[in-house]
Amino acid sequence: MILKITVINFATMKMMIWTLALAASLLSCGSRTANSAPIVELVATETIGLPEDPAEGDAVFDKLVHDFGDVSMEDGPLTCTFTVTNNGKEPLAIFEVVSSCGCTNVTWTREPLQPGKSGTISATYQNEDGPFPFDKTLTVYISGQRKPVILKLRGVVHEKKKSLSELYGAQKLGDFGLKAREYKAGVLKQGLTVSESATVANLGKKPLKVDFAEVSEHLKLDVNPNPIPANSTASLVFTIEAAPGMYGKHTYTAVPVLNGRKASAPISVWSTTRENFDKWTEQQRNDGAVPVFENSTANFGIVKAGTPVEVTFNCSNRGKSTFHIYQADPEVPALKVLEVSDCEPGGKGFVRLSLDTSAVEKGETVIMLTLTTNSPLRPVVNLFVAGQIQ
Repeated sequence: MILKITVINFATMKMMIWTLALAASLLSCGSRTANSAPIVELVATETIGLPEDPAEGDAVFDKLVHDFGDVSMEDGPLTCTFTVTNNGKEPLAIFEVVSSCGCTNVTWTREPLQPGKSGTISATYQNEDGPFPFDKTLTVYISGQRKPVILKLRGVVHEKKKSLSELYGAQKLGDFGLKAREYKAGVLKQGLTVSESATVANLGKKPLKVDFAEVSEHLKLDVNPNPIPANSTASLVFTIEAAPGMYGKHTYTAVPVLNGRKASAPISVWSTTRENFDKWTEQQRNDGAVPVFENSTANFGIVKAGTPVEVTFNCSNRGKSTFHIYQADPEVPALKVLEVSDCEPGGKGFVRLSLDTSAVEKGETVIMLTLTTNSPLRPVVNLFVAGQIQ
């Protein structure tokens, strides 16, 4: 017997509160279910190049993220500098730079930048808040640009200095020191590339030349410096290109080749590709699809392990264009997508799923389904399948 559920508003208030609280906490970390492998987020994010629309501005930054890496409280204040160049034909000025907190002090070039000239933005993180990872933002307002530029300062503060082996030895491949072999990259828009970096180390006593084999299509990797000096660190940069027509979550892999010898295991990075609505006209965005799902959570109640479950999420479309789901990504293999329908303006659509409860850990569970869509208002829709397995 297959237990079929069409989602209706019947979940108890207790279950709803528990589901929402758990979902919120899960969205903030890499692992959402007990049987999900942990994912480590990369320590730097930047979109390569300026948007194609020149109206976005002519300010070009040397970087959008500065990663201080692993530091200690003993290091005191940490300072970095961003360089901005005027690639346009008219002068531009940095009007204001706003820090996300009082622990970061900022100074910047006040005089207008003539065409071809550069200025700087310097930031000092006070490093007084204790040992933990930090991620601070600087919001930069520049003349002639419709949107501010977001700069980031990141790092990990330790109470005391640690050796390279302590920091990078957990997932090492030979002398190639890594904090993780699997990384989470940022969101990627169609038509653009995204670049993410991680700090790696040479744990050996001689220089380490790092190359890569069996590299996935649309992925590029670069190590700097390369070779990595003995007992030293380097930056490993992953660059992912958005493949036309490819949406949702995709994993890219490469096998390190260390001083000419292929490593025993690959490293991987995954990214989520979404529609690039920046390229749509205002009229296209106004006429876009507006999906409304009856519920965001399907509660299948209490079932015995091995009981097949089918779940249907129903939606309507209040927009002027057909609602289309580019990609539906279940969080775990036990949740499978059976059928997805388009939704015409004023019409109805659905997403039908099956859950293999024998492949899910017993107890209360919440499994997320992520939809990548063509709706400017809801480019990503998260739906949850929840219940208890005995």
